[in-house]
Amino acid sequence: MMVSSFGSRLWRVSALVFLAASTVSSTLTIDNSRVLTINGIEYYSGDAVSRISPSGPKAELGDIVPMTIIRTDEALLTANAIKEIISNYSAVDDVFQTAFLKTVFLVYDGKGRAKADSSVSHALQEFGNTLIMATHGYAGAHITPAKLPDDIPKGPYLYSSHTGEIYQAFRLYPDHQLAFTEASLGDGQGGFRPLPAVTSGAMTKGVAVPSRLYYTPTSTKPLAGLRVGVKDIFDLKGLRTSGGNRAYYDLYPPRNTTGPALQRLIDAGTIIVGKMGTVQFANGDNPTADWVDFHCPFNPRGDGYQAPGGSSSGPGAGVASYDWLDIAIGSDTGGSMRSPAGMQGLFGNRPSTGAVSLDNVLPLCHELDTAGVFARNAATWSKVMHAWYQNFTDYREYPKKLFYQPSSFPSINTTSGALLEELILKVEGFLNAKRESIDIASHWEKTHPSETTSIATLLRTTYASLVSVDQYRSLALPFYADYAAKHGGRRPFVNPGPLARWSWGQKNGGDAIYDEALKNKTIFKDWWETDGYGKADEKTCSEGIYLYPYTTGQTQYRNVYFDAPSGPPMGFSDGRIAVLSGTPDLVVPVGEIPYYSTISLQTEYMPVTMSFIAARGCDLMLVNLVEDLEKAGILKPVSTGPRMYPA
Repeated sequence: MMVSSFGSRLWRVSALVFLAASTVSSTLTIDNSRVLTINGIEYYSGDAVSRISPSGPKAELGDIVPMTIIRTDEALLTANAIKEIISNYSAVDDVFQTAFLKTVFLVYDGKGRAKADSSVSHALQEFGNTLIMATHGYAGAHITPAKLPDDIPKGPYLYSSHTGEIYQAFRLYPDHQLAFTEASLGDGQGGFRPLPAVTSGAMTKGVAVPSRLYYTPTSTKPLAGLRVGVKDIFDLKGLRTSGGNRAYYDLYPPRNTTGPALQRLIDAGTIIVGKMGTVQFANGDNPTADWVDFHCPFNPRGDGYQAPGGSSSGPGAGVASYDWLDIAIGSDTGGSMRSPAGMQGLFGNRPSTGAVSLDNVLPLCHELDTAGVFARNAATWSKVMHAWYQNFTDYREYPKKLFYQPSSFPSINTTSGALLEELILKVEGFLNAKRESIDIASHWEKTHPSETTSIATLLRTTYASLVSVDQYRSLALPFYADYAAKHGGRRPFVNPGPLARWSWGQKNGGDAIYDEALKNKTIFKDWWETDGYGKADEKTCSEGIYLYPYTTGQTQYRNVYFDAPSGPPMGFSDGRIAVLSGTPDLVVPVGEIPYYSTISLQTEYMPVTMSFIAARGCDLMLVNLVEDLEKAGILKPVSTGPRMYPA
């Protein structure tokens, strides 16, 4: 790999391989000679997006310089105006730095004639500028006239003074939390390609992000420029899918299509920057011993050695760790979104079943699988859900009933109980509603279908049967067959967790227990929607909202050994309500509580979170409510790193 450095006064990059590639063909290949360092920050040079004609003053072969395209409608461009523009660029974009002002290209976007005051040159010289170019819109003795044929966005670029070509500048960030399995770049043809660039650090890889200045949200692209990481069970055209299994990754070629769920986000303007870690085949594993093929991503909260939750472990860890990652996409079958959201103090959701198509996604259970999004604030979360979940009505009136099961909550005399109680009181005040104390098991006994038994007995093995049998027949069997055909009859390695689940399902009846479980699931779903607490409402979508705590600040050290996995999880709990009834379950951060860490030997903090459940299809009503609660200061955005709410 050829790595170049820009010092405070050294700007040249002798990248002969890079230039050779760019001058031989208009389609550039990715190679590691395109990693550059500017003032201690690593960048990756993207493909050529335009060519300035004529190019600037000739320099030695191989000279590459940072450049900023400044677009403005200022008819009279002054020093004060240019400084304000630079200040705005610095404030909103982490890719831009003033070193990119070495070369500046001014583009006038207004009407009529324009002028750049001579003071502009002096102002830019303060930032190390040596060349100003401009289209016919701006002119002056201090400006070199040039043509920019393509209408490319404002922002930082890399410019070849030899060829006149302009290349996108991507900032490289190290994935020190091991949240990503593979970083990617768009291939310019609707697909993706792996990013081979690396950054220094133990076991880490580089993730390339484009300038935020390149993108402006519109009505057709409301998510323009949002940087997104994707759980590595979703297919992306041009990339392999691993499912957290090395043999699976190696066996199958890069996918030839992007799944419709992700394509909808891409069409809305999101920028996918890579695949992210998952518990193998979206099951449930503990970090120590169960994660064999891949290393478990690191939860940044507290002492940094708490389990991240799963199975969407990487997406959760990335959003909780990196300011440069806006959102991440994961899946939830039995808690795979909600668990990372709870353990890492994020906004994370399990949507109503069927919210988006899950074609081209590795299945855990077709009847239960859903796709959700992690975010650090409700405003972004809401924007993404509105663009993504297009089959739901956008209700703006809220229910007046809050369902509350006291047995689910810790005592208000505890720190976590007090935080949760405070939130409920504020939600009651916001909605002008009063909680209704309920007992689901007792209500079931009074109203359930006569042919069924207690709710705990009916649903004890329902989830376990559905996931263990469906994944075995829809993923394991074809995987085993394809691997054996290519490897002389051999079996691929599979982590202990999935193996134990698949084995349990087959030993306990296979297809027969699946059919019985599906019947029991349907019984519960019908009851929840009619006699239970998930009734629909014409005005507010849902008759009420069921609240329960998702995490209460508990620790789960990742260096603790557990018993070997013996099968899928059993039983019925609050977290299974949405799974079996198909309703939305939105986890929101509430606060954080202190604990004494056996790792750091210091006081650290872990998240407390609450779940909001409503009737099936009421996802947008719930997220609207959460967004309004954030606007009212009842819920708050969270920060990245050890503390959700740094002191």
